[in-house]
Amino acid sequence: MIAGGGIGGLAMALTLHQIGLLPVVFEAVRELRPLGVGINLQPNAVRELFDLGIGPAELDRIGLPAKEWALVGLNGSDIYSEPRGLQAGYRWPQYSAHRGRLQMLLHEKALERIGADAVRPGHRVSSYRNNADGTVTAMVERADGGVTEETGTLLIGADGLHSAVRAQMHPDQPPIRWGGAIMWRGVSPGLPIRTGASFVGFGTHRQRLVFYPISPPDPKTGLATINWIAEVTVDNSEGWKSSGWFKPVAIETFIHHFEDWKHDWLDVPALIRRAEIAYENPMIDRDPIPTWQDGGVALIGDAAHVMYPTGSNGASQAIVDARVLGAAMVEHGPTRKALEAYDARLCGPISELVLRNRGAGPFGLLAIVDERCGGKFDDIDTVVPAEERARFMAGYKTAAGFAVEALNGAPPTIAPGSRAGGERPGEPRA
Repeated sequence: MIAGGGIGGLAMALTLHQIGLLPVVFEAVRELRPLGVGINLQPNAVRELFDLGIGPAELDRIGLPAKEWALVGLNGSDIYSEPRGLQAGYRWPQYSAHRGRLQMLLHEKALERIGADAVRPGHRVSSYRNNADGTVTAMVERADGGVTEETGTLLIGADGLHSAVRAQMHPDQPPIRWGGAIMWRGVSPGLPIRTGASFVGFGTHRQRLVFYPISPPDPKTGLATINWIAEVTVDNSEGWKSSGWFKPVAIETFIHHFEDWKHDWLDVPALIRRAEIAYENPMIDRDPIPTWQDGGVALIGDAAHVMYPTGSNGASQAIVDARVLGAAMVEHGPTRKALEAYDARLCGPISELVLRNRGAGPFGLLAIVDERCGGKFDDIDTVVPAEERARFMAGYKTAAGFAVEALNGAPPTIAPGSRAGGERPGEPRA
């Protein structure tokens, strides 16, 4: 049983089906819709999607391969840039995509491969019970007000930031943590710049704009869909006072922060004003927890490790979680031992990544530049030498699991044809 039909939960369902198990996904919303804005899928996650049989033709329908990652100072001069995806020597691309469209693609594949009842909308897992016989019972609240009990072999909590599964597993967990940054997100038509598929962080660690295309340019207009995140850090001593954690807002409520950000290569207020709608949310995470497992129950994705989006790897890590957990079931079967192996492999390292992202992740370079020169410079090498910049970025990629040599040389997380319980490709099924 899987609680949550987001990117992590659906990747988990597809993985379980691939290794010969029968998953069912309980999703709280009554109707899945392609909501949200842009995300980046790092090569380590794209590798896993390819191994799930979701290839370039399908990913090209929901986004486009990224070619560059760049940080630009307040005066428009480059701080750091590097190729990404195939251009960086990875065997797999990095994709900039629309989050909702990716979720709908995974949903479509789950229904197609597993069956029409693979995902049950309007069903929210509110609590669970580990049974004496080793099974797990989930209490499921239906949209019509009814409550049912569903029993299965295991329960995977993929129910996101406000996870009920995590809340029961760790009832004394600290509240959601807000570090002071407010983000406004949207998508606008615009001309792609630099490589035409560049991820750009522009500004300082206290105020910046992140933007990148999530579609190829229209052949007639030359305009692509540009995903943007406008961010400002404020005093958070009194906590988050606004209602809700993610809500639509009028552009005029925040555009004043960026009104004078006009350059010959980018007119920030014009880009933002072309959006049909903007969403406001604080940059939040949760303190790491000591384990993601309780008996026959395990957490994946944001339920396990909601993190600041500074490294563009939240959705990527949810996909990797699902695949690593699937690999543990290949080795140990759908058992508590598999959950233990998964927890031992990922909980510690990814908890460290949560804290690294809290410290600004790869955008930490902006903080270094700001401390040394206020964000404006003539020659970046006199502010932060090239070797220091490269070392900083290499450390982050290693921590996030997509260092190029290590990823390219790693065997598949799940070998083709593998089945849960140790059956190997070519062996007869029991």
